[in-house]
Amino acid sequence: MGQTACVSTPRIFFSDQFGIPRAALDKYGAFDINLLADVRLFVDPFLLFNSKKAEYQALHEDVLRYLRFLKTIAGDDLPSGTVKDLFRFQEVKQNWFGYCELGNEGRGLGLDFAKAMREALGRALSNFGEETGTKSSHLEKVALIRPRVGKDNISDFTTNLIKHYLVDYTERFAKEHIDPAFCATVGVRRVRFNYDTQTWVDEPRYLPVFQGDYVLLTPVDMLIHDDVWINHGDMVKRYPQIVEGVDDDVQRARVDQYFRRQLAGTKDPTPKQIGNARERTLAMFPSLLDIYIRLRENDGDGAAAVSDEEIEYLRAVFVSSLSKVLEEFWSLPDMAARPKAPSLEEVRYRVNVFKRWVEDQEGYRTLNDVRGKAAAEKDLQRVVFLALQASRFDVNAEVNNGRGPVDFKVSRGSADSALLEIKLASNSHLRRNLQNQVDVYRKANNTRHSVTMIIYYTREEKARVDNIVAELGLTDEPDVVLINARNDDKPSGSKA
Repeated sequence: MGQTACVSTPRIFFSDQFGIPRAALDKYGAFDINLLADVRLFVDPFLLFNSKKAEYQALHEDVLRYLRFLKTIAGDDLPSGTVKDLFRFQEVKQNWFGYCELGNEGRGLGLDFAKAMREALGRALSNFGEETGTKSSHLEKVALIRPRVGKDNISDFTTNLIKHYLVDYTERFAKEHIDPAFCATVGVRRVRFNYDTQTWVDEPRYLPVFQGDYVLLTPVDMLIHDDVWINHGDMVKRYPQIVEGVDDDVQRARVDQYFRRQLAGTKDPTPKQIGNARERTLAMFPSLLDIYIRLRENDGDGAAAVSDEEIEYLRAVFVSSLSKVLEEFWSLPDMAARPKAPSLEEVRYRVNVFKRWVEDQEGYRTLNDVRGKAAAEKDLQRVVFLALQASRFDVNAEVNNGRGPVDFKVSRGSADSALLEIKLASNSHLRRNLQNQVDVYRKANNTRHSVTMIIYYTREEKARVDNIVAELGLTDEPDVVLINARNDDKPSGSKA
């Protein structure tokens, strides 16, 4: 059977799409974003505060100025529309950072966050902007009293408040480096806040355009991959240090007494119970937040070091290695060029190519990051999703039929579809999923065919999945595909 035509390689990264050498972006200081899926990077406001760049420090002051403004109106009787307009923010999706696994449509900061922000500034953080025990005020302080306000929320808030800088930064690069055919003057919403009119201002700006929307570049040196430097979890962990930092003996005794009351009657408190008691105590005594922030300010040099390490990791693994595997996928013969090729054959074809890439072409190195951690299911789904974009079949991610999600549905017309599910061998629900899940999905989606891909990272995981597959009578099932991503059983040197 002769080979069919190949689908052209996609322009995955900003540099590819806009015809820019990656070296030009590196020299400019911008991260080469992935234009098919968000990268898990986040803007950390502490990096602005701690920077030696005057322009970054000015940006940090911009953030604080807006928060101080919100504080002045937090106690007012505001219409719900005003609360939504001033306290709530949409995700700036055009920077292509965040938790969205497929594409760049994140959730942003919802109304719950807006209400929490307003309440915090009006009550628990009533001294915001007037702190005496820290070098500066910090946006992250708002997140310290609510454990579920994470780095994505802090990053979204910060990005909205420095959006004018990112627009200027990108516009300048576009004018100097990008072919005008790839740019346009577009309307950018909420670029900056006008304190005289107390309204957000829209502006027409000259920016690169991708799929009908503008794109924003972000400087690498304001991004983090792990948590923001000042965060709730770290504060709870450092509780003993925080209490030690209370100068007033009487106040320290009050704090200790309150903490002990939270555990009264508990003989051997669990780590979770201790953590909950610490959280309640920290919420009861907001002055402790300033002590924690002072500790983080004093250790601030570590923030930049961590950020640099994570950025280099992302560059090495998720940019370089991912580029290679996607080029491999997009160079494959196109199954859809054969009119009678069913969707199941297309799914099998790409799963087996993925298996060969992982096991024989050092793809396992990409799935085991430089810190020795195995890729999560969501990361695996992202790689496979990008690979499936090479197909001329329709690919529907996260099919939701009321009974739970399937990772992907590949189809060509209503009468021909197949499902693909991606699982880790370590998944505690693997047995149940294999036994029940796919059959349920087949019926719900009126789909006759499905393929399950199972990735294992250790010998123990391999033994576990072998036992499960054998017990369920699936050992010889061609559409249950095991993939060896172990990094301890491969020969030295590349087979590629």
